[in-house]
Amino acid sequence: MAVLQTAALPLCYVAACQPHFSTAPLALQLHTTMHQSLLIFAKQPAAGQTKTRLCPPLSHAAAAELYACFLRDTLVTARQVPASTRVIVYQPEEAAGYFRALAPDFALLPQQGADLGERLDRCLTTVLNASPGMAVLIGTDIPTLPAPYVARAFDLLATHDLVLGPSDDGGYYLIGTCRPYPRLVREVTMSTPYVLRDTLAIAAELELRVALLPGWYDVDTPADLERLRRELALAPPTVAPHTRAWLTTHAET
Repeated sequence: MAVLQTAALPLCYVAACQPHFSTAPLALQLHTTMHQSLLIFAKQPAAGQTKTRLCPPLSHAAAAELYACFLRDTLVTARQVPASTRVIVYQPEEAAGYFRALAPDFALLPQQGADLGERLDRCLTTVLNASPGMAVLIGTDIPTLPAPYVARAFDLLATHDLVLGPSDDGGYYLIGTCRPYPRLVREVTMSTPYVLRDTLAIAAELELRVALLPGWYDVDTPADLERLRRELALAPPTVAPHTRAWLTTHAET
């Protein structure tokens, strides 16, 4: 049984439909009183186990170093988002010490499950049972994700059952909810170009109210890495500072 280390908090997750926005006074009042949990789905960087799709052009060691920068920049973004609690949902289970040293201001929850869908469902259930309210989950492949996108997800949960941030590869970079919906993650084949489509179809069957955030992109492939380099060349220096510094010192990689 997973045990939430430090503060208890709620999780988030997936959904679908047409975006719908509301500014009803009651919704705003609920938004300010409900517990808001921000979850970061993360792995301990390890050569040959993280960002292997970037090899080549990167070596396995370099890919792990770059992922460590993605992780640090994601934590920077998370700290910019108003939330009641911030949680790192991590793997492997023995990495608690690594993440505790990296982010002592975050609560920790180990990932549990045989596949991604089960891990998402189990952490959602654990967090929402521990601390009912709003929960938003993001990954660590998105070092340049704007913090206002994440904050907007909490705003939308005041009037929607689910919030989803579409990614360019057909999946999603963010899922948010106020209660777990196991079918949305357990009945979708993950890591395919159809994750978003299939998730939306199940959400429609469940008659969920869904809001979509602006699209963004994960950094998974060499083409994504080149896109990241181009973005950072034009972005303010405050965007993804750890990733920017690593890419600057490995310009020939």
